[in-house]
Amino acid sequence: GRVWVCHGKRLCLVGKGGTMSETRPPPTRMNLQTYKTKHKGAKKGYELLKKKADALKARFRDIAKKINAVKSQMSELCSASFFSLTQAEYAAGEIKSKILEGHMQASLRVEGRQDNIAGVKIPVFRQVEVGEEDREQLGLAGGGRAIQNAREKFGTLIDLVVKLASLQTAFTTIDEALKVTNRRVNALENVTLPRIEGTLAYINKELDELEREDFTRLKKVQEKKAVRLAEEQATRDARLQARLEATGEQANDQGSVMGAFDPSHDEDVVF
Repeated sequence: GRVWVCHGKRLCLVGKGGTMSETRPPPTRMNLQTYKTKHKGAKKGYELLKKKADALKARFRDIAKKINAVKSQMSELCSASFFSLTQAEYAAGEIKSKILEGHMQASLRVEGRQDNIAGVKIPVFRQVEVGEEDREQLGLAGGGRAIQNAREKFGTLIDLVVKLASLQTAFTTIDEALKVTNRRVNALENVTLPRIEGTLAYINKELDELEREDFTRLKKVQEKKAVRLAEEQATRDARLQARLEATGEQANDQGSVMGAFDPSHDEDVVF
C-alpha cells in the first residue's frame, strides 16, 4: 500500500492517502558520511543538554529548599515584627503621622544582577543602604526603645523579603529553562537520534545490497567472459584441427601419386 517516489534528490514514502509519511535521502557514501556527522553532533548535543538539565535540577531543588526555609522564617518574623510595631505604638503613641510628616527618602534600595547557571541567566536581588534614617525625634517623649526594636525587626523582615524575591524569581526562571531543556533532551533522545539512526541503518542496508548486486553482476560478467573465452578457444582448436586434417589429406594425395610411379617402366630417353 506504500510506494517510494523520487522527489528531487530524496526518496519519499507515499501512503494510500497520497501523503508523504517518511523522507529518506538517496543511499550514497556521501549521505552516509553526512548522517554520521549529524549523529555525532546530535549525540554530543544530547550529552551536553543532559548535563545542563542535571545541573538545573540540582539548583532547582536547592532553591526550593531555601524558599521553604525562608518562608518558615518569614512567617515567624512577620508575627514578631507586627507585634513589635504594636508595642511601639502602645509605648510612643501615634507614630505613623509623625513619620508621614517627615521627608520620605528611602534609606534602603534593591539592586539586581545576573548569575549564570549552565547558560541560564538568573536575576539576583540584594539590599543596599543609601543613607541614614532621620528618625531621632521619634520616641523622645517615650517608647524609643520599642521603636528601635520595631525598626530592627522590620529591617530583618525586609532583608528576608528581598532574599525571598530573589529566590522566587530564580525558581521561576530555572523552572522555565528546565522545561525547555527537558523538551530538547526528549526530542533528541526520542525523535532526532532514532530518526538519524534509522536513516543510517537504511543507507547501510541499501549500500550492502548494492555491493551484493555489484558482486553478483561482476560474477556474471566473469562467467560470461569465461564462457566466451572457452568458445573462442574451442573455435580456434577446431580451426587448427581442420587445418591439420587438410594438411594430412594433401600429404596423403602426394604420397599416392609418387607411389604409383615406377621408374622401370619408363623408356630411355636418347639425346
